[in-house]
Amino acid sequence: MKKIIGIGNALVDILIRLEDELLLEEFGIPKASMQLVDRELSARILRAAKGMDITMASGGSAANTIHGLARLGVETGYIGCTGRDTYGEFFRKDMGIHGIRTVLLEGSQETGRAVVLVTPDSERTFATFLGSAVDLKAADIRPKYFEGYDLLYLEGYLVQNYALVEEVVHVSREKGLKTCIDLASYNVVEANREFLQDLINSGVDMVFANEEEAMALTGGTAAETAEWLAARCELAVIKMGPHGSVIRSGKENIRIGITEARVIDTTGAGDLYASGFLYGLVQGLSLTRCGAIGAMLASKIIEQVGTKMEEEHWEDVRQKIRLPA
Repeated sequence: MKKIIGIGNALVDILIRLEDELLLEEFGIPKASMQLVDRELSARILRAAKGMDITMASGGSAANTIHGLARLGVETGYIGCTGRDTYGEFFRKDMGIHGIRTVLLEGSQETGRAVVLVTPDSERTFATFLGSAVDLKAADIRPKYFEGYDLLYLEGYLVQNYALVEEVVHVSREKGLKTCIDLASYNVVEANREFLQDLINSGVDMVFANEEEAMALTGGTAAETAEWLAARCELAVIKMGPHGSVIRSGKENIRIGITEARVIDTTGAGDLYASGFLYGLVQGLSLTRCGAIGAMLASKIIEQVGTKMEEEHWEDVRQKIRLPA
């Protein structure tokens, strides 16, 4: 089986289930967005949420996808940067439990934290203090980190560091890896549209995006963006929530339906969709089957709070994946 390495912002997710949207309004955080906040604001939000339903897990978009791939039996690695603190140690241990080979550089700040605010309609809003995650620099990237891997999964949140992303893509391609990027968040795409377009034009092999991110990338519809992407890379996957997903490869256009689920928390749905899709891809399955597995994992994760499924749910997924296409 092919091996996959991810790179992204190494964060500890702190998930808070809200009873209403008042806390979002209090701190002026746009619903369904990813907002970067400083350490002080992150601490203020946590103080305001004291007594609410709170859980903690290792996170960051790429880390979630890599974790999912590891639970499916794919050999994986991860590159990130954490602080020398209890959050950093928590992140390292959680990734290592399932055999993920981590390269965690030590930053000068505290380990980053993503406060994930989940509203009653199951939408999630991120207030992210990046901390040491931003200490990862282009000069830190070593060719040896990519040796033995076949595919790089790049977290779109990193695109705000242009030099880092360019170096990662350059070195991974030099080592013969396919490059896959997830666009991460519509407001990140809007703020970095030109850079992302140039990056995709320069040789990214696969792109994952949700409908809002796709439209932010080109200004066109999701379908138009899928066509635009398919003309520039090998594979484009547009995730459209309750409307399923679209996979474009050349002139081939595949629609994937959803797997019915009882929605509790949509956090991590896109990340786990990517886990399932890439699992199918490295197994040599059809694009239709890859999309179906992605949809199944997304449906499983939204039936619970957070981005980590219990073992019994993973076992159910593994059994279903073994069924013939």
